[in-house]
Amino acid sequence: MEVAPECAQRGGRPVLIRQRSPAPLGLCEMLKARLWWRCACSPQRAWTLVQDLLPATRWLRQYQPREALAGDVMSGLVIGIILVPQAIAYSLLAGLQPIYSLYTSFFANLIYFLMGTSHHVSVGIFSLLCLMVGQVVDRELLLAGFGPAQGGAGPGDNSSRVNASAAAVGPGPQDCKQDCYAIRVAAALTLVAGSYQVLMGILRLGFVSTYLSQPLLDGFAMGASVTILTSQLRHLLGVQIPRHQGPGMVVSTWLSLLRSAGQANLCDVVTSATCLAVLLASKELSDRCRHRLKVPLPTELLVIVAATLVSHFGQLHERFGSSVAGDIPTGFVAPRVPDPGLMWRVVLDAVPLALVGSAFSISLAEMFARGHGYSVRANQELLAVGCCNVLPAFFHCYVTSAALSKSLVKIATGCRTQLSSVVSAAVVLLVLLALAPLFRDLQRCVLACVIVVSLRGALRKVRDVPQLWRLSPADALVWVATAATCALVSVEAGLLAGILLSLLSLVGRTQRPRAALLAQIGDSGFYEDAAEFEGLVPEPGVRIFRFAGPLHYANKDFFLRSLYSLTGLDAGRAAARKKERGLEARAGEGDPVEGVDLGPVTSTAALVPTAARFHAVVIDCAPLLFLDAAGVATLQDLRRDYGALGIALLLACCSPLVRDTLRRGGFLGEDQEHAAEEGQLFHSVHGAVQGARARRRALAATDSAL
Repeated sequence: MEVAPECAQRGGRPVLIRQRSPAPLGLCEMLKARLWWRCACSPQRAWTLVQDLLPATRWLRQYQPREALAGDVMSGLVIGIILVPQAIAYSLLAGLQPIYSLYTSFFANLIYFLMGTSHHVSVGIFSLLCLMVGQVVDRELLLAGFGPAQGGAGPGDNSSRVNASAAAVGPGPQDCKQDCYAIRVAAALTLVAGSYQVLMGILRLGFVSTYLSQPLLDGFAMGASVTILTSQLRHLLGVQIPRHQGPGMVVSTWLSLLRSAGQANLCDVVTSATCLAVLLASKELSDRCRHRLKVPLPTELLVIVAATLVSHFGQLHERFGSSVAGDIPTGFVAPRVPDPGLMWRVVLDAVPLALVGSAFSISLAEMFARGHGYSVRANQELLAVGCCNVLPAFFHCYVTSAALSKSLVKIATGCRTQLSSVVSAAVVLLVLLALAPLFRDLQRCVLACVIVVSLRGALRKVRDVPQLWRLSPADALVWVATAATCALVSVEAGLLAGILLSLLSLVGRTQRPRAALLAQIGDSGFYEDAAEFEGLVPEPGVRIFRFAGPLHYANKDFFLRSLYSLTGLDAGRAAARKKERGLEARAGEGDPVEGVDLGPVTSTAALVPTAARFHAVVIDCAPLLFLDAAGVATLQDLRRDYGALGIALLLACCSPLVRDTLRRGGFLGEDQEHAAEEGQLFHSVHGAVQGARARRRALAATDSAL
């Protein structure tokens, strides 16, 4: 907008002149223009597209080895060292053999290095997703006639058997043993979940993850952590109990543990207690001394190496019956296309996996980007994480996403770029090719200890609930309901409950926003809530109403009730009663009753309405984000009712969007819209109050002249 000098001289104040916007294109022209822009091809556009899909091709050309190489190599080595024990441990959650977790970590790091936009996020196996994968794998194994997954190969298995089963090419479980069928289910689930994420990225639906609020994600992590902890208790105690499925899994598992507590393996119990004490003590020490330690202690790896040596030389499996990891083969198996029949069976199970994985990945990427002064692209992150699932699904991998703990370690060890992911993949590759068989005698209870200790951060979030309740009871309710539903019913039900409660909370806040009457702050031109602050000066004959939210079809009734309650006048009923009295009076004079027009109100009625004790209502529209058709109709009806009572309705601080909606909705009229805006819309509340005063004086002068 610009100021016209001639208008500035008229009246001594500037007048805003609306710029003429170009005529909008028709639908056909707009579609043709967009199609032409999308389909236009040139070498420059092709190279730009490649750079957008593979951001590594852009930042690698600007890589500065002197500044970033040392930090990237160090962080990559540390993450690789952490990945190995976690990959072997998380295979218990997924119900798969440890070799598949190593495959997953290797491919995910390489793909995200090429496609990710975050400099610091670590993508790989994630405990919550492993749990969800394991539940689907167990269900499909039972339906196929197998027993529940045991989380890896048994001690009598060997690498040739594993490689042969993984390379089977039959369509069903007849030509495929249990471990082979389990990875087929996981690969099919991974391909479907990754396809969802890629499709969301292509459709530019990265904003969808923002509807998974932080209280929802924290509550989900808490509830899933309780489920994970419960599922690992049987390994900690060395108890042989079935892996329960369906709603109430946590409660059923606890009941089974209580019934089988007397059968606990003493060797596993002692080992678990020792490893938990060492791991928890080292974690606390690392937290307290993290400002002094440049590199975090690889405690998990040290504990796993020590436990493996003790188990091997002490022959704990042969002497005490302790459950061990068993043979872990080396090398890669031939790729295989996931089974389409299994993909159709898990098409619904992949939805929560895709949502949770994308939400955690995007939120972590944006959090680290804000902290380090760069930006990420949510849609590209969806494509990157989706490809980390789609492509590895052909190489016997399962669902991955960004993980908070490993990402924090990357930052603490000096990571600058995603080149550190290549170093981590090289460490995992070394284990895959040579070192994996060395973990044959590792006890499963030690792996369970690694998993339980990794849940420490999520379980500690329960301490944030009191502060969250003081800040926002609605968010605290979402947190508690999500966590409780995850733990007591199922992880999928908890996610669904959290999403529904978050949306209901959002709707509730917009449906019943705060409403207040404003009064003047001394002699200034500012106004505030008269019920919240003392010493404010109310304007005589003017009611200033603020509605702190949008006005739409769902809250229009609450808007009217709040306005009528605060002003002390139900304008709709008062106008209806006045109309009935006018019709009765005219009917008594012999005029027709139906279709009668009351005409303009008299100046006396307009000056001082007897029932209202005010002559103008000013609505502060600054918090009014938008209006829909029902909101415009509500304001039109309100202006009509107030007009019948001789009360002026004025709007202040309307945003351009609200003004445009009022104009298109007919609230300002069609013939004289600029004059209508000048008489009904004001740029400030104080200007509207002054306009109400001027209107009152003009009516008083007219009445005295009459």
